[in-house]
Amino acid sequence: MKKRQIQVYADTSVYGGVFDEEFGDVSSLFFEQVRSGDFTLYISEVVHKELVVAPDKVNSLFQEMLPHCRLAEINENALELQQSYISEGILSEKWYDDALHVAIATVADCDVIVSWNFKHIVNFQKIPLFNAVNVLNGYKPIAIHSPMEVINYGE
Repeated sequence: MKKRQIQVYADTSVYGGVFDEEFGDVSSLFFEQVRSGDFTLYISEVVHKELVVAPDKVNSLFQEMLPHCRLAEINENALELQQSYISEGILSEKWYDDALHVAIATVADCDVIVSWNFKHIVNFQKIPLFNAVNVLNGYKPIAIHSPMEVINYGE
């Protein structure tokens, strides 16, 4: 029986992480594993919008990964869930896009969000709050981790 691929939504920070001294090796390995079929990678228009203004090398990586991606759409359900995160005080309106990343991935039924954003997304205090709002709105909880926690180390 073929193992089901993990459906992963990678936010903008993971693309930029490839070119970061601290996160480069792990981010690169994550994208290698996407290319080899270990993960089904989801993107959104929010990721695209944020990467259009990123340095050329980051935007080029995004373009290179497009054939390996599925689009998670910004729809009414995602926008409503995003507003729930904001109205519940998990994130402020200032961090609209961060809340939208989580909402889009949740509504798209992804298994996990990967991010290097430890302040607003991969945050010990915020993850249970995101998931409480998800459940109250009829969605399943979503795993939220850094790429370091989801890559296969081949052990």
